[in-house]
Amino acid sequence: MRVRWGTLIVLLIVALAGCAGAPAADLDSPPDNPDGVDPNDPDDTAWTGTVVRVVDGDTMEVEFPNGEVDTVRLLGVDTPETSAESTSPGEFEGVPETDAGRAHLRAWGGEASTFAESELAGEEVTVVTGGDRRGSYGRLLAVLYVDGEDFNERLLTEGYARLYDTEFALRDAYAAAKADARERGVGLWAFDESDYPTEASEVDDEDLPPLPADGDYDCDDFDTRAEANAVLDRSPDDPHDLDADGDGEACESLPPFGVDAAALPVPP
Repeated sequence: MRVRWGTLIVLLIVALAGCAGAPAADLDSPPDNPDGVDPNDPDDTAWTGTVVRVVDGDTMEVEFPNGEVDTVRLLGVDTPETSAESTSPGEFEGVPETDAGRAHLRAWGGEASTFAESELAGEEVTVVTGGDRRGSYGRLLAVLYVDGEDFNERLLTEGYARLYDTEFALRDAYAAAKADARERGVGLWAFDESDYPTEASEVDDEDLPPLPADGDYDCDDFDTRAEANAVLDRSPDDPHDLDADGDGEACESLPPFGVDAAALPVPP
């Protein structure tokens, strides 16, 4: 067989050039090392997926077109934790390091989760990575765009999150959004100590749970220790046996007070 050496050389050069070039991004798969993505430009190698689970206000699971599911941690924002052990008022300026401050943040952590669920569950999103690309837990650090809108920034604008201050392209815009929300006193920034009564004397009758059909309260009927103590104060002889150890404090296993998240002011 005769070989046309000129043609063979050209084909060899083309093949080598293809090997040397960077492979095209597989936009059907979650990126392993998504370097080179510009968070300012959602069209620059962005991945499209569907939110299949909202873990909390700032963490979601996204399914990509190839069927892989990856955990996405929203870049540059931090919503409050919902557990008493993890809540850190010191990270949220203006929220005191008190039981009331922690209760306030726990409530807003729940509000942030509910908001994310309502806005993201089942939605197609654009995933744009930035900063460290993947965090220490292997999660994608990303901005989520929903119908072209930056959801991360929306959490800040509406007071569901604080700025998680790291180096990333949108850092200044996010800082401005958070500062504006705090100045307006929206969302978690609208802390008011009086919303969290801790004394039995501050609990009104209408705040108490209705008397059970058998006429006997037990600690499971109350949401807070303040409510149980209000009943104890009204009946010092303790007919409901709420003060088991007789130290004057009812239902000590209950939190000192709680907050109804549904009653919190929701951002407009």
